[in-house]
Amino acid sequence: MSRTPTPLWQTCPLLAAVLVVAPLVGTARADPSATVDLLFAARVLDGAAIAPNGIQVAWTEAVQDAKRTESADAQMFVLDGSGAAPRRVLPEGGPPHTDSSPAWSPDGTQLAFLSDAGSRKQAELLIEPASGGPARTLTRLVGILQRPKWSPDGRMIALLFTEGAKGRAGATQAAEADDGEVQEHPREQRIALVDASSGDMRVLTPNDTYIYEYDWSPDSRKIAFTSAKGSGDNNWWIARLSTIGVEGGAVTEIYRPTTQIAVPRWSPDGRRIAFIQGLMSDAGSTGGDLWWVGADGMGPRNLTPGRGASPAWIHWIAGTNQILFTERVHGGAAAGLLDPESGAVRTLWRADETLYANEDDLSLSVTPDGSASAVFRSAWNRPPELWTGPVGAWEQRTRANAALKPQWGASESVEWKSDGRSVQGWLLYPKNYDPAAGPRRYPMIVSIHGGPSSQKTPLWPRVWFDLSVMAGEGYFVFFPNPRGSYGMGEAFTAGNVRDFGAGDLRDILTGVDEVVRRFPVDPSRLGVGGWSYGGFMTMWTVTQSGRFRAAVAGAGIANWQSYYGQNLIDQWMIPFFGASVYDDPEIYAARSPILRIKDVRTPTLVVAGGNDKECPAAQSYEFWHGLRAIGVPTKLVVYQGEGHHFNNPAHIVDLYDRTIRWYDDHLR
Repeated sequence: MSRTPTPLWQTCPLLAAVLVVAPLVGTARADPSATVDLLFAARVLDGAAIAPNGIQVAWTEAVQDAKRTESADAQMFVLDGSGAAPRRVLPEGGPPHTDSSPAWSPDGTQLAFLSDAGSRKQAELLIEPASGGPARTLTRLVGILQRPKWSPDGRMIALLFTEGAKGRAGATQAAEADDGEVQEHPREQRIALVDASSGDMRVLTPNDTYIYEYDWSPDSRKIAFTSAKGSGDNNWWIARLSTIGVEGGAVTEIYRPTTQIAVPRWSPDGRRIAFIQGLMSDAGSTGGDLWWVGADGMGPRNLTPGRGASPAWIHWIAGTNQILFTERVHGGAAAGLLDPESGAVRTLWRADETLYANEDDLSLSVTPDGSASAVFRSAWNRPPELWTGPVGAWEQRTRANAALKPQWGASESVEWKSDGRSVQGWLLYPKNYDPAAGPRRYPMIVSIHGGPSSQKTPLWPRVWFDLSVMAGEGYFVFFPNPRGSYGMGEAFTAGNVRDFGAGDLRDILTGVDEVVRRFPVDPSRLGVGGWSYGGFMTMWTVTQSGRFRAAVAGAGIANWQSYYGQNLIDQWMIPFFGASVYDDPEIYAARSPILRIKDVRTPTLVVAGGNDKECPAAQSYEFWHGLRAIGVPTKLVVYQGEGHHFNNPAHIVDLYDRTIRWYDDHLR
């Protein structure tokens, strides 16, 4: 698909003269932040996969710094349980390469994974013996490969394949620039099957259908998947659940949801398919209720109605009717066992931290019988490491980030009431905070998360835009989880439908009042910031409140009416606004910050990726232009070639430096 407008600065020399198109020589801070350096010092751990025997575990580690991309040079390792040091799967030497997505065969004798270690720098599917030895390359493809999964009988490996595509997949990646007649030419992500012995491959699913997630039936004869026709970036919000026969390729649609669905999982007896269904704003950020439907499409049922949390990931326990699941709950995370028939839930673990195993949100890697698992655990005071063992009784297995020490202070959960609702958020203390130092009051940044369907959970800050760094610069940082967030149940997540920036902003401002009342925060030195939905909320907040002295609006939305026609993912808006902009323009206008621009007094740094297809840079231009017109101090920084999330480390460092300097200039 190619629909991104030519950037404005390329068509208007006068406009280019007043923009800051990053990076520019000499614009970075003279004293680079030690906190930002710390983010890049962390090893990125990903792709945990525990073998069926519950002993061996594979994962990847990537070394990152400000000179390379976050995912460069990711190497795969295996621990065998003998106490020996981890074994590197591919030998050292040769050019940097990326390994990913380990998957054990059902009998545990082989490990499949993806790697671009070959001379073509194209990811391929490889297999090596579980005991180690030369890896065998099974495929020779051109395109993007993802999520390999063995068939239960061990004969085939399925994977997601986007033929001919390059780079990274997903709506957060940079869009291609338009040239000539604008048309949609979506590349469909399809399920391909690879014979584990011969390497013979065939593409299974139709060429007009984009596959998001899938799961094998227990008899290896079918695959369940979520999919939509056309653009994969845009249509996840209308995805349906279907099955396809491995022989013959007959597709049967079995469930058409009213909201989003994710994580389809086939029951051990092959009779049902479980999944998460709920109001979700971003593919990959999963939350909702746990549902199931018959494999024949009969009897869809919500298994967790009214649950005051947000299930995110599921796994059927082999030989039982129990479902292991994880969930976001009240700012933290939990894991439990659900009996679908009775609805009874037994909590296995709950903590104020973040966990994950792979690209599935809040995921674990679990043996079929559920007796052992592998997971990465992380919190503000603990960088990510690999842990294995029974769910909730894990033991730490790596020390990859043991040398890292926080550059910020302690964290504390804060709870308050807003419009009769219970609301929760996190407060991160400044570095070197000393309660005995006297009546000093500190500046504070309010960091509004993206989504809106998301939840801020304690996590060692990742490289991509995280205002936790401001705690390393001497600020309190407040992370509210207002209505619209996960963690309090589906009714809470849907609390800002057709109400963007109203109830959720009241929740945030009431939370700020609570923090100022209870903690040594200077109410005259408050800043606000966020990215994506958080960028919109920042723009909206400064039109509604004059209490903030500085703002940083990243990838924001200034005008919902114009945004509808500019972005490449407009399907996400229908569940939240209730209609398209053409059917109900008033609701879009009612929540557009640009229509209230004359009320802004807050100095605002506006930032965007030049090729962002989720929140196009034109929205940032529009807000910045309005601020300039009314004389409010502002800068617009556009990072050419970047999408919704940045990949160039130099751009990320520059963004942090500008953000820190902007807050310092206005709040110190």
